[in-house]
Amino acid sequence: QVQLTESGGGVVQAGGSLRLACVVSGSIYSVNVVGWYRQAPGRQRELVANYFNGGRADYKDSVKGRFTTSKDYSKSTVYLQMDPLKPEDTAVYTCAAWLLGKYDPDTEPAYWGQGTQVTVSS
Repeated sequence: QVQLTESGGGVVQAGGSLRLACVVSGSIYSVNVVGWYRQAPGRQRELVANYFNGGRADYKDSVKGRFTTSKDYSKSTVYLQMDPLKPEDTAVYTCAAWLLGKYDPDTEPAYWGQGTQVTVSS
């Protein structure tokens, strides 16, 4: 009953920026946590940021100070601002959501978007 749709990926040079968007639709009030995952070729998927309704956000150490996640409640859209980007940020980025009340960063979310490619050149 929840659908997530990502957009905003692209190809940028190191030091550039991108803003990803995750539109939450369907039963939007069943979601209060949206996570951002990324997976590079040959690497395991990693959770890099979480947005919690009310404004709290968590970040993986490697992206702290560079990535910011926020939400436009009127548009039911969670954003991931990435600035500045590094080549090691190259990955497919996917937003995800847990069942209401079931958030656990160590468990698989219930809902996933399709992913958007971010490529950062040296």
